[in-house]
Amino acid sequence: MNGNLAGKVALVTGGRGGIGRAIGARLSKEGATVYAGDLTQSGSLRDREVSGANFVQLDVTSENDVSNAIAYIGRESGKLDILVNAAGIEIEKTIEHISLSEWNRCFAVNVTGTFLTSKYALPLLRKAAGQGQTASIINFGSYDGFLADPGLAAYCASKGAVHALTRAMACDHGPEGIRVNAICPGYIDTPMLQAFFAGAGSGGGGGTVETLRDAVRNVHPIRNYGTPDDVANLVNWLASDEARYASGQLWVLDGGLTAQVQQMRL
Repeated sequence: MNGNLAGKVALVTGGRGGIGRAIGARLSKEGATVYAGDLTQSGSLRDREVSGANFVQLDVTSENDVSNAIAYIGRESGKLDILVNAAGIEIEKTIEHISLSEWNRCFAVNVTGTFLTSKYALPLLRKAAGQGQTASIINFGSYDGFLADPGLAAYCASKGAVHALTRAMACDHGPEGIRVNAICPGYIDTPMLQAFFAGAGSGGGGGTVETLRDAVRNVHPIRNYGTPDDVANLVNWLASDEARYASGQLWVLDGGLTAQVQQMRL
């Protein structure tokens, strides 16, 4: 298949979620062989058709799962050009109300999962980079790693950790031909956002689904929130050789949300 990723091999963690599926579909369209790592075949979109990416059973918090998944990809494809660490969870609580187990779970998925998959993928990524091209790791941070939404203490802290880890990995492994970047999305139309609209946690606020949707759109300078395809487009570029000089950066994708001061939203 022709495309800017022809002949490349990719692993997308959280690959059966809303953003993960869009990433897998886009990378496949561009010619990559894609492995979708997730807890279940259906993931978070149980009522939707499964994409064409190869499913790999993967709990990113399990070192055994991660090592087995990477070993399987090595046997099947012999290398790994692209690692997308898209698996993540959000817990809507302040530090006063979150339990230690919930705090640890948030960090286990968002931070330790990124560490484990990257650690075990390095030999395959080095092999791909050794063929005269660069390999690419794309982590998932958040604008909440820069600014804070109320009631998301563990999530904000975990995404800040991913941002720092991304820079450290870029410095350590750039000389090996491995680029490392993080995408920091704002509001993206996923099952997590729809749960927010429906009134889960702090998202309810007494509004209807439609008033909440309108409020979220209107707070953005472009008057809309993003889609998984918007994220997949940026992943596609960062994964490609067109981005060969891009590394160690935090790419904010939020429709201009964080570009404005608070009073400009009035």
